[in-house]
Amino acid sequence: MTAATAAPQLARRTLPFVPRRTARAVLRVHRIALWAWWALVAAASAGLLWAYWLGTDAVREVSHRVSSCAADTSCVDSALDSPTYEFYDTVTSLATSAVAYLPYLVAAWAGATLVARELESGTSALAWTQSVTPVRWLAAKLAVPAALVTAGTSVLVLLHRLMWSDARDILGQDWYLSDAYRSNGPVAVGAALCALAVGALAGLLVRRTLPALGLAVVVTLAVQNLGDLYRDSLWPTVTVTGSAASNLPSTALQLEHGVVLTSGKRIGNNLACVDNDTAVDLKRCMSKNGISDLWATYHPQSHFWPLQLVETGILLAAAALATAAAFWLLRRRTA
Repeated sequence: MTAATAAPQLARRTLPFVPRRTARAVLRVHRIALWAWWALVAAASAGLLWAYWLGTDAVREVSHRVSSCAADTSCVDSALDSPTYEFYDTVTSLATSAVAYLPYLVAAWAGATLVARELESGTSALAWTQSVTPVRWLAAKLAVPAALVTAGTSVLVLLHRLMWSDARDILGQDWYLSDAYRSNGPVAVGAALCALAVGALAGLLVRRTLPALGLAVVVTLAVQNLGDLYRDSLWPTVTVTGSAASNLPSTALQLEHGVVLTSGKRIGNNLACVDNDTAVDLKRCMSKNGISDLWATYHPQSHFWPLQLVETGILLAAAALATAAAFWLLRRRTA
């Protein structure tokens, strides 16, 4: 081979990294997943919009009919046996689940397809010998899905919050319940991005499709469960005493309730004298049970956003650590 013929080949192999071209390549390789993702977002969005614009009014009409039935059980059963009511319940439940459990889907796809499949088949090595370095290859693999996941999840969260805020009286989903909590704020976005990074790291670690899928889903499940377990401790709680402790706001997330005996002993998880309607009833109950004071610890609904922001920050930090570990591992294996 002469120098004249070798030069063009060398030039082709050292083409500068072009982000737009690399992004198009990622989209082309994963076009089926891309269409499936947008189909999921479109279906969930359509369901949430229907529930907000049409479904809520229809269900409220059913609720009014139920309230007018008084003690007539056959009337109540007839009113609740409404196709609209059942469809509304199904749509809102599926839409909430779609947003809340989205990280598992992202983790499974990222673990099985995003990195591991190309490492297992050897197509990644072919790409590295042509126009892109391993680091830039991984950067494109993460950046393009991250942008799409962020955009789609943000749309679903906004629509879900719109629907939930308008219909919380008929949904039966308090703000602190796990699925509703995840679906109504930036925690959903943080969890999805964390799952994406975990899936990519799992693919680099095991380099086989099915084991990477399993590892990514298991780690994501652990992260989600840890969030449910320790979420209450992410922000300072409110403690009240006396009559305020016996009648907490209906929207409060009650964590602990206790009493102080006349002897001075403090007893937790004691529901004595709770929900007394008047101060006289409360005083009578406390005197009868030898109680000098009541206390309760809870999160008011105003703590929703502080809890959301702190947990989102933790999830994004975990995503950053997983991403850094993935790049470190890739550099080490391709050095």
